[in-house]
Amino acid sequence: MQRELPDIKGFSQTNIKYIKYFYELYSPLFEIRQQVVDEFALQKYLPTADISTQQIAETLFSIPWGHHVQIINRCKGNMPKALFFVRKTRENNWSRAVLLNFLDTDLYERAGKAITNFNVSLPAPESDLAQQMTKDPYCFDFLTLSQQYSEKELKDALMTNIQKFLLELGNGFAFVGREVRIEVGESEKFIDMLFYNIKLHCYVVLEVKVEKFDFSNVGQLGGYIVAVNHQLKGENDNPTIGLLVCKYKDSVEAQYALESSTQPIGVSAYRLSKLIPEQFKSSLPSIEELESVLENDKSISDK
Repeated sequence: MQRELPDIKGFSQTNIKYIKYFYELYSPLFEIRQQVVDEFALQKYLPTADISTQQIAETLFSIPWGHHVQIINRCKGNMPKALFFVRKTRENNWSRAVLLNFLDTDLYERAGKAITNFNVSLPAPESDLAQQMTKDPYCFDFLTLSQQYSEKELKDALMTNIQKFLLELGNGFAFVGREVRIEVGESEKFIDMLFYNIKLHCYVVLEVKVEKFDFSNVGQLGGYIVAVNHQLKGENDNPTIGLLVCKYKDSVEAQYALESSTQPIGVSAYRLSKLIPEQFKSSLPSIEELESVLENDKSISDK
């Protein structure tokens, strides 16, 4: 290979091994396409069956080789999973560090898995795109909370880590506001978090609950969606979508609740990994205490 391609570098023993892995992983895509077999076979690996061999190649060769090595290592011969991360890397321009983060959070297994009523409450293909933007569960492993955290503490932590939260929500989400006030008749309501999804061209109302899912959650969220459609949605915006992220959910209960609503709503759980014992909570310094210490250190150094 070095004789045939004298200007090309990178033919180390390790790289040759990964080049072989790369071929073995993706060659079925090209074999299926060339044989023009049952389109269902191709749809197992690709979102649409009318993708040409050239387009498949362009997708594969659009991300750096270092990214491919990490995908090959983590996907262990699972071609649909590997191709999923190739597409996500291309779409979102992920760095290698971001890719590694999502490879370690079971994104492939979580993507598009929320329980929703999008198929009956939204027109196609918007319903499919909305479903694809969901996850179940949402991974909040970037948060550190006490074991008996409150709903306010969870929301505060998400806001403190808004950049990581947006990354977990997915490409296209723009943060609009927290505790967004809306007037409904003679009363006022406050939406937990309001986002705008640039890809879907719609507002997304997100409610976070630290308890198990309940029927009443859908009614509350549905009311917020209607209010946003009346008061904030523009002429060129698509219908507002609601996402309910709760600590636990019974899938059957959630499905029944969603069937009772005409508003587009998705229900997911969330997971946390960094919970500290409650007895240590009081011994940790507060943000204000840390800022005070830093300010004092700065004053001393200035002198």
